[in-house]
Amino acid sequence: MKRAEEGRVTTYDERASLSDLTATADRVRRSVETVIEGKPEVVRLSLTVLLAQGHLLIEDVPGVGKTMLAKALARSVDCSVRRIQFTPDLLPSDITGVSVYDQQRQEFEFKPGAIFAQVVIGDEINRASPKTQSALLESMEERQVTVDGRSYELPDPFMVVATQNPVEMEGTYPLPEAQRDRFMARVSIGYPGPEAELRMLDVHGGVSPLDDLRPVAHAHEISKMVEAVRGVHVSEPVRRYVVDLVAGTRTHPELRLGASPRAALHLLRAAKAAAALDGRDFVLPDDVRGLAVPVLAHRLLPTAQVQLGGRTAEQIVADLLQRVPVPAAHHREAAPQPPLYGRPPQRGY
Repeated sequence: MKRAEEGRVTTYDERASLSDLTATADRVRRSVETVIEGKPEVVRLSLTVLLAQGHLLIEDVPGVGKTMLAKALARSVDCSVRRIQFTPDLLPSDITGVSVYDQQRQEFEFKPGAIFAQVVIGDEINRASPKTQSALLESMEERQVTVDGRSYELPDPFMVVATQNPVEMEGTYPLPEAQRDRFMARVSIGYPGPEAELRMLDVHGGVSPLDDLRPVAHAHEISKMVEAVRGVHVSEPVRRYVVDLVAGTRTHPELRLGASPRAALHLLRAAKAAAALDGRDFVLPDDVRGLAVPVLAHRLLPTAQVQLGGRTAEQIVADLLQRVPVPAAHHREAAPQPPLYGRPPQRGY
């Protein structure tokens, strides 16, 4: 295994260990935070989704840095990046690709579309028609594209980072439930604090913060980190806790659509990535609790009465977290690992 100097790309000969993972993730986090000021929790969630092999939906008002976050994450990793500007006239073939007849060879040749990249940025995804939006369904779930009866594998790692504006509704098409369910998490960046906004004016007032951003991790390095995350242990009580939370959404009187089994898988995978980012090889209930709102809320549909009352899916998930019993600790102690953000080692589950 070879390790480069601080700020340089590290290469791996074997699967990344937890210490390697936290070190690399810390470099990527600091790289993204040079662009996104004062939002460490948003950057951490983006990294969590990346390491959990998920897709991220960034939903917020214009001008808060949705596309900037997606670009900063993509540029911090040495991988292929494609940006798709979703518009009403965008066609499904623009995303997936198309077979073109080659007269010289007298056969059809497949021309890959914009989806054939390791990080795909879908800007204002809700401005495209439902037909075009559906072109993402197969690629997001099965990591392949089928055109004219032939399937083409997408590169590894593969992540879709989509943005949408929840305020401006003219000329938009709400994402269908099947599409929202394929996003592992939804995040809102929000407005920066006064100090963060002041630093942004000082540092980014004259040039784009993306101009000086350089990769700090290889794409194959991210793939090995994903493999390391898969090895994080999840005890039976924590798995049951995930199931109880998801099942609670399906019987909740304020919801007409609860979370799917895919949501339970996404919550578990995200919790494993969060544990790995903290240098632990086991998942705590706190990892699940901290990710329940961003992973579950965007999949839920409140009843009409609840919507009229101004109550949100995020509030319903927060209530569930208070009602569903948290599993008690086991007596197994995990080997101490250096935490990424200063959190002390905790008792294993």
